[in-house]
Amino acid sequence: MNADNSGVRHTEHLSVELTVEVFSMLADATRVRIILALRDAELPVNSLAEIVDKSPASVSQHLAKLRLARIVLTRNEGTRIFYRLANEHASLLVTEAMFQAEHSLSIDPAHHRAAHPATPDVS
Repeated sequence: MNADNSGVRHTEHLSVELTVEVFSMLADATRVRIILALRDAELPVNSLAEIVDKSPASVSQHLAKLRLARIVLTRNEGTRIFYRLANEHASLLVTEAMFQAEHSLSIDPAHHRAAHPATPDVS
């Protein structure tokens, strides 16, 4: 007797579709720069605009998309809105994608050299 696994396939299909949406959300240089800027700090739009070298209006539009995708969260402080990453996963995805990109540039990318420094010759 074969168990019906259509529910599993549906869940897997939905996960794949949502994964593609996450990747498409991250497939923009400004949004990647925003995520990198938010790795270590919670920031308002104007600060993010300076960091990513874009207008505050442009950054606001990107942040709205990232917020709809639940990649960033907000906190109000008076009239200012501060943005932060919703969790560590977007940062990890961007970091891993950057590591993958380094492989296109070098046989021995910097992230491998940093993780495995050369052993000094003690002979």
